[in-house]
Amino acid sequence: MMADKGYWIQLATSAVEIVGTAIIVIGAFGALTLFLSGILRRSSPRSVLVADFRSGLGRSILLGLEFLVAADIINTVAVEPTIRSLAVLAGIVLIRTFLSFSLEVEIDGRWPWQKTGVHDDDQGKSGSVR
Repeated sequence: MMADKGYWIQLATSAVEIVGTAIIVIGAFGALTLFLSGILRRSSPRSVLVADFRSGLGRSILLGLEFLVAADIINTVAVEPTIRSLAVLAGIVLIRTFLSFSLEVEIDGRWPWQKTGVHDDDQGKSGSVR
């Protein structure tokens, strides 16, 4: 019976990892498609298109990372709850949290604790981080 539980947990972990990876890949291709179609149509200035591309790509990476962290948590806690596996999980979560934080700052152009619209009033959406 225990082998059945381990099999289903591994299957669930793999499914969540596949979903996370698919979100990143599909999001990257979607952002690239919108970017290239915008260039071909010349609908917006190139700087706006690049900003939109980076934002779309960053958001898909963030969402995919959340799924990958969830898969790591499921795998570590449900399958092998040893001190070593928990330490590895802590390292993975720490690195992915730092990546998520960095991407969020890059996308929004502000620190998470700053109010929304700080740059709208000061510099007309400059996007720089202070």
